[in-house]
Amino acid sequence: MGKRDWMILIFALVLAAAAAVGVLRGTILETGSWGLSFREPGTSPVGSAGVDQLHKYDAAYLGNTTEKVIYLTFDAGYENGCTAQILDALKKHNVSATFFLVGNYLEKNPDLVRRMVAEGHTVGNHTMHHYDMSRISDPAAFQKELEDLEQLYEQTVGEPMQKYYRPPQGIYSEENLRQAKNLGYKTVFWSLAYVDWKNDDQPTAQAAFNKLLPRIHPGAVVLLHSTSKTNAAILDELLTRWEDMGYRFAPIQELFPPASQP
Repeated sequence: MGKRDWMILIFALVLAAAAAVGVLRGTILETGSWGLSFREPGTSPVGSAGVDQLHKYDAAYLGNTTEKVIYLTFDAGYENGCTAQILDALKKHNVSATFFLVGNYLEKNPDLVRRMVAEGHTVGNHTMHHYDMSRISDPAAFQKELEDLEQLYEQTVGEPMQKYYRPPQGIYSEENLRQAKNLGYKTVFWSLAYVDWKNDDQPTAQAAFNKLLPRIHPGAVVLLHSTSKTNAAILDELLTRWEDMGYRFAPIQELFPPASQP
């Protein structure tokens, strides 16, 4: 092996070592789609990025793991006739949830959005067009996706949008997280979800319970889709069964320590 080859090898080893140290210290985040690895039933999963890594960017996927608390969130790209039933169940249980909405939803369902706010729910920013935000490198274009939705929300509701952001499809990059933080946003991932978004292949109620009951855990940030007819049908019973397990429900504001509030 020649001198040049040795130099290339040494340089590669140095880069690898730096990357390893970065991972251990929680300084490296790779672009990708948010994912979870579950271990034991009833315990919190391991996310694509660690709690400390995300904390640097005012982002979170998990709350207080010492308390039986659930942060309930819904993603809504469009209305599928299920939201009113979902809101009824939340009202019955006095649960405050967060609905991450896109522009299409706000434009076509202003009355439902106003009902969400009137009944004490938080509306979060799921971007104007539900693009893969990790592909948007221009900070101005990234900002426009969030601010256009903010403006539409304020026109619809008559008050400013609270700054909670969920990346469409859970696709993110470190730069996205940095940009969101610079715009005053808290980025909210999740620690429990299931395949509930396929309208032509909805899970049975029992299949949903089989996913959502054993995997619930202290500090869970739960993602459900409000387009799901199964979710609408089971939500009342699901909330009851979680309550019977000793869980309480907290608004998304409690997910972030007061010191990090804008």
